[in-house]
Amino acid sequence: MLALRGAPLVLCAVVFVVFGLLAPRFLEGANLVNILVQSSSTAIVAIGMTFVLLTAGVDLSVGALMFVAAAVAGKLALGGAPLAVAVVAVVGVGLGGGLLNALLVTRLGIVAFIATLGTLYVERGFALWLTETRAMNLPESVLGLGTARLAGVPLPVVILAGILAAAHGVLTRTPYGRQIYAVGQNLEAARKAGIATGRIVASVYVVSGVCAAVGGLVSLAQLGAVSPTFGTAKEFGAIAAAVLGGTSLFGGRGQVFPGTLLGAVLIQTVENGLVILNADPYLYPLITSGIIFVAVLLDSAGTALLASRSRRRIRVEDAPVPGGPARHRADPDPA
Repeated sequence: MLALRGAPLVLCAVVFVVFGLLAPRFLEGANLVNILVQSSSTAIVAIGMTFVLLTAGVDLSVGALMFVAAAVAGKLALGGAPLAVAVVAVVGVGLGGGLLNALLVTRLGIVAFIATLGTLYVERGFALWLTETRAMNLPESVLGLGTARLAGVPLPVVILAGILAAAHGVLTRTPYGRQIYAVGQNLEAARKAGIATGRIVASVYVVSGVCAAVGGLVSLAQLGAVSPTFGTAKEFGAIAAAVLGGTSLFGGRGQVFPGTLLGAVLIQTVENGLVILNADPYLYPLITSGIIFVAVLLDSAGTALLASRSRRRIRVEDAPVPGGPARHRADPDPA
């Protein structure tokens, strides 16, 4: 089981070694920093996705919400609004999108996959209407956010580090974090234990929404423009990063650090290495998907192993105690 938990780190190390041997300049400091900067947006979105996956849910709307956040920020920036106002508006967009998903899933009882698929289309359609399906080139003030440094560290990396530290602390050191894991492991048992499962499930969609919006702002600052395809398929990159980092699709198992962070860096590392090697662009999704398949297989193996151990533990507890009265489990009714 320990080997399965360390799989994300092993996969990342293998990829680094392979690309380092094939292209020595891949391991240059400037390129490694570039990988971290480029993966920051995906990592931020994937952190929010991890919260949702831990409750055995899914959020397919994060890419569309990134688009809405970027469109709103772009409109405000082009209208002359201060950058601080755009940032506040982006957070508000994330809260609104997350609350909408939470309402659909917890209040209306719609399956998360269907609910977030629906909001994906609604939000992308709204963003296309807002931008009039045209690309928006943003002023230098927005681009400065992507190139700025704080104590020599790129600002996107600083933002990622802050969100990552907060998320890791919440999941590992607070009752709320433990309740998220409990809900993902067994929703009914968590409800019987007195956990407000509805509120927990609703809250993770809000967290995911805010992370998606902030991730959209970081991506916007790096690209400097909002196009009609902004954020397309980012939900799959976020899910892949979380799964590559060891988060279970069945809920109740995973961590944002180092797990999800490693997953996001791994995806960007593969793309960066293939670019340096001048590989055929058509190979990019094939190789990335192959790595994701390996991660999913490891996740399935880990889940099966946990289930097997649980069954063995039940058998041991039901075995007769030497020198004591035998304990019999009720046999199922043959009828």
